[in-house]
Amino acid sequence: HEREHNREISELIAKHKEEMEKVRAELHKEQQHVLDELRQQMVTAHKAEVEQAQLQSQTLHSLELEALRLSLNNMHTSQLELTQSNLRKEKETALVELREMLNDKRAQEVAILQSRHQLEWEKIKEQCQKEKDDL
Repeated sequence: HEREHNREISELIAKHKEEMEKVRAELHKEQQHVLDELRQQMVTAHKAEVEQAQLQSQTLHSLELEALRLSLNNMHTSQLELTQSNLRKEKETALVELREMLNDKRAQEVAILQSRHQLEWEKIKEQCQKEKDDL
């Protein structure tokens, strides 16, 4: 009876050990599954954070590029306005110089024409006097 009792206890202990091993294996398997899920969630969260950071970086980069483009556009506009102003001043200066030159040339031509007119007038006067004298 005692041997049978010991054998039953041994069987129960063996069965208990076997069940404990099964429970440990299941627990280990479930623990591994939970760890895998956590890793996957962490990887997903990390990817989302990286994508968010990249998106923010791209947005920032786009904003910086737009700011640079606007700045260059403003500089270009200012440069064009300055160039136009300089060209306008050069044109006005050239027109003033041309006007002065033309006025000088006109004055010279007027003087020459007056001189010729005076000479012709003198000739005609002399001719008239000569014709008068001849008559």
